[in-house]
Amino acid sequence: MTLNLTVPDLACSACVDTVTKAIQAIDATAQVNADPKTKQVSVDTTASEVAVKTAITTAGYTIA
Repeated sequence: MTLNLTVPDLACSACVDTVTKAIQAIDATAQVNADPKTKQVSVDTTASEVAVKTAITTAGYTIA
C-alpha cells in the first residue's frame, strides 16, 4: 500500500532521515520518499496506515 502524508514539521534532510528510520523500524522493506520543501512523505509499505502514522508521531513529527 502507498500512503501519501503531509508532515508540516519536515524541515531538512535530518528530519527526512529520522522519519525514514522510524518507518523502517516497523517495516524494514518500506520505501520512503520525503521532500522537506513540500512537506510530503510517500510511503510504500506493508504496515498499516495507523502503524506508519504512529511511528512518525512517536519520532516527534505531526501529520496534517
